[in-house]
Amino acid sequence: MTVQPSRPGAPGEWVLLSYRIPREPSTPRITIWRKLKRLGVAQISDGLVALPADARTREHLDWIADEILDAGGNASVWIAHPGTTATERDLATAMATARAAEYTKVITEATAAAGRDETSRLSLARRLRAELRRIHRRDYFPPAERDQANAAVNALTQPIPHPEEQPS
Repeated sequence: MTVQPSRPGAPGEWVLLSYRIPREPSTPRITIWRKLKRLGVAQISDGLVALPADARTREHLDWIADEILDAGGNASVWIAHPGTTATERDLATAMATARAAEYTKVITEATAAAGRDETSRLSLARRLRAELRRIHRRDYFPPAERDQANAAVNALTQPIPHPEEQPS
């Protein structure tokens, strides 16, 4: 998988969240972890995550930092440039690989349902479209699997020809 940095020849801006959150009670820590996962962050190290910088990602990480502070933890948000394009490419590749796995799961589920009746295919297509929207929101470096997943879900809504309608 080849992922290009945000600007050819120079690393782009990333927003980083550095944080520590108490182990107990565990509920805030788990809630924060789930929110970070939903955002699709790149885990740089324990307590340090990154996203490509834009107004939306900065705002989301600011909100999470506030939640961490409210839970008695420490958090700070940083804007940074990776030292090399290779470092940025590695981060982007890791993020794209994670999304590719999610898209592959959707493709597998949609493909397995191809022979089902129309009602169950349409119901599954609605559910998978919602899942695709969730994945798209955290897909900063779209892999090829994105288009394949969209096509597999769209195929669920196509009528299946009856055997007597098939050309001989």
